[in-house]
Order: sequence, then structure tokens, then C-alpha cells
Amino acid sequence: MVENKKLFSVGQDIGRVDGVAKVNGSAQYVDDLSYPGMWHGMTKRSEVAHGVLKAIVKGAGSGETAFDWSDIVVVTAADIPGRNTILLMEEDQPALVSVGNHIRHMDEAVALVAAPTRARALAALGALEIEVEELAAAVTPDEALKAEVKIYGDDNIFKSFLIEKGDEDIDTLLASCAHVVEGTYRTGAQEQMYIETQGMISRWDGENCHIIGSMQCPFYVQKAMRTLLDITDDALVVEQAVTGGGFGGKEEYPSMIAGHAALLAKKAGVPVKLIYERDEDIAATTKRHPSVVKHRMGFDEAGNIVAIDIDVVFDGGAYLTLTPVVLSRGVLHAAGPYRCANTRVRGRAVATNTPPHGAFRGFGAPQTTFAYERQMQKAAKALGMSQFALREKCMLVEGDTTSTSQLLKGSVGSIEVMAAVKEHDAKALDTRIDDSAGASIRRGRGLAFYFHGAGFTGSGEARLAGRATVALSASGQFEVRSSSTDIGQGVRTMFSQISATALGVEVDAIEVVVPATNKVPDSGPTVASRTTMVVGKVVHEASVALREKIEAWAADKGMQGMGLREAGAAMAREEGEVAITSQYKPPEGIEWDDETYTGSAYPCYGWAACLIDVSVDLDTAEVTIDRCVHAVDLGKAINPTIVKGQIEGGTLQSLGWALWEEVIYKGGKVQNDRMTNCIIPTFSDAPEMTTILVEEAFDFGPHGAKGVGEIPMDGPCAAVVNAVEDALGELASASSFDTLPLTPEAIGRALRSVS
Repeated sequence: MVENKKLFSVGQDIGRVDGVAKVNGSAQYVDDLSYPGMWHGMTKRSEVAHGVLKAIVKGAGSGETAFDWSDIVVVTAADIPGRNTILLMEEDQPALVSVGNHIRHMDEAVALVAAPTRARALAALGALEIEVEELAAAVTPDEALKAEVKIYGDDNIFKSFLIEKGDEDIDTLLASCAHVVEGTYRTGAQEQMYIETQGMISRWDGENCHIIGSMQCPFYVQKAMRTLLDITDDALVVEQAVTGGGFGGKEEYPSMIAGHAALLAKKAGVPVKLIYERDEDIAATTKRHPSVVKHRMGFDEAGNIVAIDIDVVFDGGAYLTLTPVVLSRGVLHAAGPYRCANTRVRGRAVATNTPPHGAFRGFGAPQTTFAYERQMQKAAKALGMSQFALREKCMLVEGDTTSTSQLLKGSVGSIEVMAAVKEHDAKALDTRIDDSAGASIRRGRGLAFYFHGAGFTGSGEARLAGRATVALSASGQFEVRSSSTDIGQGVRTMFSQISATALGVEVDAIEVVVPATNKVPDSGPTVASRTTMVVGKVVHEASVALREKIEAWAADKGMQGMGLREAGAAMAREEGEVAITSQYKPPEGIEWDDETYTGSAYPCYGWAACLIDVSVDLDTAEVTIDRCVHAVDLGKAINPTIVKGQIEGGTLQSLGWALWEEVIYKGGKVQNDRMTNCIIPTFSDAPEMTTILVEEAFDFGPHGAKGVGEIPMDGPCAAVVNAVEDALGELASASSFDTLPLTPEAIGRALRSVS
């Protein structure tokens, strides 16, 4: 083949392939879509945290107040053709609460309505009445653990884990340590606040159903619909619309709203669109799991970690959703990226009468990362060491083992990321504002160091066996077909670059097919920092195989001097479509024991360090983040600009969780269900950011790439809190900074407690 000198290759910045459509407004999000005769759906929700549904009644009224139900469709659990469950890990969550059964959380779906207009649907929602016998509720993990109210099983524990490393007794070791650091760390729920709310459209053609909407995982939705609708895969198509953000919130929940839209459309006999308003989305959908982490670390006189003992409790909400795997990742990261021969980590996820919690960027790791990085901050002070020195002394490096006894070999960027931010620390020392006594502004600096496993845990990727297809279509176009969804992170662009590089063609020769279950193979879900590392690798392999096949055909035809694009077009004219499907095979040596929770938890880890400068106003107790330096080892940047955007977006989410984002519950109901009071950071809150890409290549990723989507969320929040503690010093006790978010009210209380 003739080499093309104008290729856009992996590692280069190119514009997003979907960028123009999103900028000029031609991209079609689900609420932009319309079908002839389409109706609008809405959801009737519970107003108690726990109760028994006694009846669902169409309010009649009388005279002028009588409600006209003639153009309204009402769906209840009695209309479900299959099993009344949203299937994911277990069949515990109903699509709609049926009469006689338990309501388990506020804003749980009990019925659905559809009408020709949104206004009529809203009116019908108000006229539909539900009768409920209210029961006692357990809305906190402490209440649920008493098991006086039964939510799940006999003890309300969804899942528990125990990780143990070392032969010596942890309590005995801690009793003998020169220094023991203890703390209890609390984090609240966090709302994903994606720019586009949850939405689905369903339409039926006889017994065939088509669902299109905002989602991360089309095959998750297919699995759930197969059970709920009693439908075969051949009769069901699930398609992703252009999706305005997910952050995990569109991993499992879209199956619920997809099911509701499909049930309404089937009964109405017309297409039905179901789009949540923001208040409904915040009130009813999944969020980050609140947590309580009790942490003990023992050190010898030299600053070596002797023993670690951790107890993790996650609030799972009313139904299982993905809670067991969120807890799993939380406990697997709980001991941190630090060397310790003797570790014990216990984890429990508890059912409560609150809306279910679920996937959110970081997937359990941010909660436990916050705890261990606060511990390291306290330990550095107790040992009289700098925040850098202690972490550098204790950090895991190649050849060390993690808490699951996984031997780290290859792609370990711990030293490199720490060195990258330390350089910025040294350069900036002379620029700090004076914080002498009496000043109303105090300055502080905080550090955090952390890691994040890329891909599914243990043998998960082997069981999943994700696939992708690269095809030369009959028209001569190269197509990448996978179920990995672009939710704003740039998947379509990165897959285009990976495939174009492997094929040896320009990026504009590649079309990344929009995921639909009848057009693409199951590549696995778009989660777990696996898309580029795992599916990108499969795309690369399929592209290489397709190139070799075209080259062999061209050689056989005497076309050796022709470019691959031209040879492909010729082959397509003669042979029709040529498609290669590849399946992911994990690296050899990934051995994992699910029973003991030991072995290789992940094929590799991303590594990161974050340095934060803050200013704290002593009069208002407000915190301003002045600067953020974030170094992340991602193996290889397929598109540096896109990956920096990923890191900076995740960083800002973490900063928001540290200082501003607080979901407030009362009696199990979200109280602040508006963007006016459920606060997230804006551009004006973003600090000066320096983002450093460290590339410690992972041999089994495409061009060395590994996961990067989640790690930016894990640690910056701890760096912020460490910086605030550094700023306030003796003005507040260390335990004042062990709960997120660190709002002005919390800082004010901390200052008053000492004064």
C-alpha cells in the first residue's frame, strides 16, 4: 500500500467529529425528536417514604370540575406484559408499584399517564389519585441497620465485603504502632446534573418495539425490556439518541424510563415521549452513594505504614441497582495507593427508604479516596513530615502489592505524577499571600495522591467479552460498530482516530455508527474507565485485521500500488460488505478470587496527584479555589485536547462535591430539587487549571492507553479540604474537615467551635 502522508494519527489533536453538529444545533437530542401522532407521558409518584399502595383512582370530580379522561391513557402495574421488574443485578425493583405492595421510597413510580399534549398529561397527573397506608421508614443507614423496618432481607444489608492482607492481627499491630491516626469521614449524595435530563421515546409496529433516548448502555436497556415487556431481542431495537451527559446517571436508570415509555406507547397505540423536568430528575433518579468511612492507620517512627483498618458503609437507597459493584470498587480502593503489609477493609451497603443510589463517575472510589487522603494529611502532621514527603515514602511503585496482593508490574505512574505536581509546588512557594494573624483572608495548599483501577473488576472483562466490528461497507465507507456510547467524552472521535491509524486512512474515511442494538455488537457498558482501554483495543485489532484483508485482496488483484481507501472501494464494489468482529481478551496473568477478594483486581491502574491552592475568607467563611495542578497518568492520550477536557471536567465535579454540592433530604425526600438550590460549580467557580498528561504506557491498551474518565473525580475534593485545613490551621480542629461538602456554614461552625 502507498503510505498516506496526511493521516491524522493517534496522539494528535483533531476537532471532534460530532462538534459541528452540536455547535450549530443540528444534533438531535431526544426532546428534539418527534413522530407522527406522538403523545406525551408523565409519571405519578409516591409521596411517602414507605407504605402500602391501596388503590389508584381516576379522579372524577363533578359538574364543571369533572375531568375528561377520554383522551388519556393510564398505565399501572396490571398492564405490564412481562415480569414487573427493572432487571439489572436482581429483580428487586418494580417498574411500577402494584396495588397491595410496598412503596419503598419517596417519588417512586406508581402509575403512568399519556395524552396528546404535555398540558393534558400534566392535568391528568393531577387528577389521578393514589391511596396509601403509610408505614414507618428507615431513611438513614443507622436506622436501617437496626432492622426494625425491613427493606431488604432480614438485616437491610445489600452486600458486604472483607479484604484482608497479611498474617498478623490488625488490632495488635495498631496497638503497638508509634503513631495511630484515626478518623470518621462522611460524604453526602451527589447529583450528576447532566445538561440533558432523562428522556425516552417508544413506538410500536405491531409486536415490534423501538426505543430511542438518552443513555449510556443500550444493551442494559435491552436486557431490562426483554423481561419487562416479555419481548425477544429480534422484536426490540434500543437506540441511543445524541446524549447530553451521563456521568453514570444514565447507566442503569434509563431502563426505568424506557420501560415506562414503552408501556405507555403499547397501550396508547401511538409513539410516546417521556422527558423528565429537572425537579423530577433530581428527586427520583440515582445519585452518588452517601458514605461513612471509619479509618485507622498505624505508622512506625520512620513514617512507614504498619497496619490499616477500614470500615466502609454506603447508603444504597431503596433498591439494589448497581450498589454491590459500587461498594466493591470503594473497598478495593480504600487502602489507597500506599504500601502496607497488613490491611483489613470491611464494607457494607445498606438499604434505606430513600431513592436508590447508583452509578456516578468514580463509582465508589471518591468516597474512600477522600478518607485515606485526609488520613495521610493528618499523619504527615503527626509525624512532622511534609505532605509530599510522607506520600513519596509510602507510595506504591512497580514491584509493590496492593491491598488485594496484586503485584504491580508495568504502567505504574505513581512517581511521575507526584514529581509533576511537586515541581509546581516548588515554583509557587514565593507567590503565597501572607496569612499573618489578623488577616481576613487565609491561604492554604493541599495535596492528594490516588489511583483508579481501569476496566471491570477481576474477571469481569473476561466474562463480559466485549466485541466491536470494523467494516468496509458496500458503499466503500469504513465503519466502526460498537455499543460504546458518546455521552460527551469524545468516544466517536477517539474511535475514529484509533481505527484510521490502524487502517492507514484519513479520519474522515471513518464513520462511527450510532449505537443501536440491531446494528452493533455488545461491547459492554460505557462505564468503568474501560471504553478507550478495552473497546478501543478491540477496535484497533479489528481495524488491523480489516486492513490486512484488504491488502491481501488488492495484492491478489495486482493492485499493490493503490492506497487502502481506493483498494477498499474497489473491493466493496466487487465483494460487497466486508466486516471484521473482534472480541476482547484480557492480558494473561489476570488472576482473581471472588471469594477471598484477592489477586489482580484490575489489569492496570491510572495514577494521579492534585495540588490545590485556596483562599478562605474568615468573615464570610467562603472558600475560593485559586489554582489546581492535576497530573494524571493515562497511558497514552489518543486525543490530548479531548482527554484534557475529560480531566478538567471531572476535576470541577470533584471541586464542586468538596465545597458546594449538597443534596438535602428530609424524611427521605430530596428538598432541593432545583438548579437554583441544588448547587453545582459554574465557569466562574473554576480555578486556574494546569493539567499534566503523564503517559506510562499500558502494553495491552490501544497504543498504550488506559482509562481516564473516572480518576479525575477521585482526589481533588480531598486536596481542597486539605488546603482549607492548611489555611485555617489552629483556627479549627482537624476533625472539622472530615465531612463533605465543606460549605461556608460548615466552616463557620468549625471556626466558632474553637474561638
